[in-house]
Amino acid sequence: MLDLSTDGCKVEFVERPSVGDPVSVKFDGLDTLEARVCWVKGHMAGLMFKNRIHHAVFDLLLRRLKAK
Repeated sequence: MLDLSTDGCKVEFVERPSVGDPVSVKFDGLDTLEARVCWVKGHMAGLMFKNRIHHAVFDLLLRRLKAK
């Protein structure tokens, strides 16, 4: 996962998705986030979350990811 924001992220897939495909994103300690594929280039894709991540939750998530 790259370029994580409150609205979405860029990810690398093994199997190429199509624009508009629904996907689920799971982070440890958070509920599963529903998203849609917005763009695809090679095996990289941009996802837009159905519901924006709250800023306080996003800050906590970033701290957890940096600790790994």
